Amino acid sequence: MNMDLSPKFPATFTETEAGVYYHWAAADSQVLGEAKVAAGKLVLKPQGFALPHYADCTKVGYVLEGKCGVALRIPGINTKENMGYIGVKKGDVLPIPCGSVSSWYNYGDSDVVIIFMADATKAYVAGEITYFLLTGQQGHLRAFSPEFIAKTYQINADKAKNLVGSQKGVLLIKLSEEEARKIPNPNEEVSNILVHNMDASQPNVEVDNGGKLTTIKGTEFPLLEQVGIDVSRLVLESCATRAPSYATESQVCYIAKGSGEVQIVGINGKLVLNTKVETGQLFVVPKLFAVVVSADEQGIELVSIVTSTR
Repeated sequence: MNMDLSPKFPATFTETEAGVYYHWAAADSQVLGEAKVAAGKLVLKPQGFALPHYADCTKVGYVLEGKCGVALRIPGINTKENMGYIGVKKGDVLPIPCGSVSSWYNYGDSDVVIIFMADATKAYVAGEITYFLLTGQQGHLRAFSPEFIAKTYQINADKAKNLVGSQKGVLLIKLSEEEARKIPNPNEEVSNILVHNMDASQPNVEVDNGGKLTTIKGTEFPLLEQVGIDVSRLVLESCATRAPSYATESQVCYIAKGSGEVQIVGINGKLVLNTKVETGQLFVVPKLFAVVVSADEQGIELVSIVTSTR
């Protein structure tokens, strides 16, 4: 089994005055497709707005920096509220089931940065997240004929043309002051159901001057268990090392902060990766392969998912 497991930086998918969406392309990292996982990263500037969309993958968003509001509609999930406008901040974990419609707005004073890691088992493109936009230049509404839209929504032809053609943006736009005032305040009650902050969970392992490993349990965050993804955060202090470990499914790892060294051992005890890693890189540990992470002097923080709750 020959796989390139080397850590990768993402490529720019789209960039506007409102922000940037990056993705890890399967063509650049074959292991994503083989492991049936995917990832992307959103950077929204103040007043940046991500147009309503849904994706072909179940994914988890982890907020690396900043805060923003999210309008989220979840189909078929047994929660108290499956639709609402919620707020997320640094350290928050937000599960997003496949087909959920969401839009994102940065109401803060600084950039918001969110890493998305996904179970791409049912993805159209192996190893990638495919997005479907509801509006804008690549949106569903624009593709339908104005006559069809007029009949569907019982409006005249002029209003139908304006509805399907007035939004010129693609995925990321910047709202005007007037448009921003129409965005509602986040619903704290719904936020508490759909979002969980990593710092609210007790570490599974914590060693003085060594670091800590925190895995969110389904018992404390039922939505995460329902979507079938396990989320962990590993924080290692200066020059600390985590002992060898493995998972029964492939593990996607993102370096949120710092740098260090990663070694992975695969079939027949073969060392298949021995390399440096740094902030912003992503790597995959195939199922049952053993991995060791060692921090440099500045320490390292790593966020990961496993596409199983076991």
